[in-house]
Amino acid sequence: MDCIFCDIIGKNESAEILYENESIISFLDIRPVNYGHTLVIPKKHYENFLSVPSEVLGDLIQATQMLSAAILKSLAPDGFNIVVNNGVAAGQSIFHFHFHIIPRFQSDDFKFRPNLKSYRDGTMEKFAEKIRLAITT
Repeated sequence: MDCIFCDIIGKNESAEILYENESIISFLDIRPVNYGHTLVIPKKHYENFLSVPSEVLGDLIQATQMLSAAILKSLAPDGFNIVVNNGVAAGQSIFHFHFHIIPRFQSDDFKFRPNLKSYRDGTMEKFAEKIRLAITT
């Protein structure tokens, strides 16, 4: 398997590492939306959000929260986004699960511009029912 993130974890590729523990590593994105754009990844390879075990996901969320606070304290952005891309259609280009922490500034000219839709004629209820039927706990 050829994975740049696994290479960073194995110290075969360089990265500007911000935080590391036994199960998680965090480093600056080499192609940032804004300076300070940070990635938080599990050291074990998981392809996407759905493949990460819940206990690992909990550790990742805690590290993401801690690193977000450090970014706010050190860089003083006006806000931040936490983003996860799952699948090519969602913009995933490296298939090793990761959170993006993107510091945001009023003047950064980076905008999410979705084409918002409206439910009509009972379609909301139909979509809700399909999803409810697929829920497993």
